[in-house]
Amino acid sequence: MNGRQFIRKIRKLGRTRQIEVRVVKSRGKGSHVVRYYGSRFATVKDRKKDLSAGLLAAMLGQLGLDHEDLE
Repeated sequence: MNGRQFIRKIRKLGRTRQIEVRVVKSRGKGSHVVRYYGSRFATVKDRKKDLSAGLLAAMLGQLGLDHEDLE
C-alpha cells in the first residue's frame, strides 16, 4: 500500500464512521503531510512510495486503528 492508498482508505473509513478526516500540508516537511482522524494524527510520508509494514502499523496505532479497519 502506498501513501495515497492509505489516505484514501482513511478518508473512506472516516465517512463511514462520521469522523472528521483532514490533511494539513503545512505541518509536513517536504513530501510529508499530516493526516488527522478525529483528534488523532499521523504523519504520512511521500504519497507515491510504498509504506513498509512497520510504518503502516505505527501510523494506524497513532490514529487508534487496526489493520482490520482498512479492509
